[in-house]
Amino acid sequence: MLNPVDPTTTPAWKRLTELHDTMTPDLRAWFADDPQRAERFSYELGDLYVDLSKNLLTDDVRAALVELAEQVDVPGRRDAMYAGEHINITEDRAVLHTALRRPATDSLTVDGQDVVADVHEVLEKIYAFAHRVRSGEWTGITGKPIKTVVNIGIGGSDLGPVMVYEALKPYVQKGLQCRFISNIDPTDCAEKVADLDPETTLFIIASKTFTTLETLTNARMARDWFLNALQAKGIETDGAIAKHFVAVSTALDKVAEFGIDPANAFGFWNWVGGRYSVDSAVGTVLAVAIGPENFADFLTGFHTVDEHFATKAPAKNVPCSWACSTSGTSTSSRPAPTPSCPTPSTCTVSPPTSSSSPWSPTASPCAGTAAP
Repeated sequence: MLNPVDPTTTPAWKRLTELHDTMTPDLRAWFADDPQRAERFSYELGDLYVDLSKNLLTDDVRAALVELAEQVDVPGRRDAMYAGEHINITEDRAVLHTALRRPATDSLTVDGQDVVADVHEVLEKIYAFAHRVRSGEWTGITGKPIKTVVNIGIGGSDLGPVMVYEALKPYVQKGLQCRFISNIDPTDCAEKVADLDPETTLFIIASKTFTTLETLTNARMARDWFLNALQAKGIETDGAIAKHFVAVSTALDKVAEFGIDPANAFGFWNWVGGRYSVDSAVGTVLAVAIGPENFADFLTGFHTVDEHFATKAPAKNVPCSWACSTSGTSTSSRPAPTPSCPTPSTCTVSPPTSSSSPWSPTASPCAGTAAP
């Protein structure tokens, strides 16, 4: 992989600077003068229709942005990422969140290890666990089935699962609910568990190293509440932690010290960045909530976008075009909203209209209307 190219040294950057200096944004006039603008600046990807027409784009700006992507070798760096090269030069790691959603029939060897096989080994373990919880086979210390799953994490181990859970609530199994604790303020934990029955509550502690300060502080607080609540009901607590706590972690020794059975720890890898981790074991709470079949469908949507991004040239590449258009029109010099330009940089994504699953194959990763 070649060294990064300073974009400000490229001819495309010079061209974009010239366009910036001479452009007078007027979306209303652009739409009035070009009835086909929405069609020309829109793309299809899987079941999604991505409308970039309300961004500050002209044909010249779009062409210059595509040239910029090519001149800094976005395609080459993309290919290096997919191949498992260590493009994370700060930590000398691969960046392989795309491997988390590749089908089991694929194979990708990175640093001597078939990462796709590893991913599906963990997925099968997660799915088996989810089936047990959802069916009632997994029970708490008193033999009652689980009704509430509490996910304890922070950053990517919280934000992604929360977002997806809220988006897919209609698909959560009836009689099952999830809650999420991330704030180190003890009030957050106290409020989330206040009305729960310890006999029917399951906690998922998501921390790769099992040393994250905020997560472990909340985990200990939840454990204290859980044990005290059982004791208040006169229930024996020996062995209770193993029945009501599982982990998303690779630090099996620390998991065991906490009281969690290492067999109920679901791992992931150092090439999974936190913000991209929702489709790794961090999504265990989601697999339980919406079911393994729906979670697999969710991953299929990601993979559809991955394949598109991997194979399309910048001019026809939706993620690349979207990123270029927003980075090119949402800098510090972006004009303030005016009557003629009410939303200087927006993108509307239309979800599927005739699919059995609203996020299949591609709606979940980016649905709704966003103002980058």
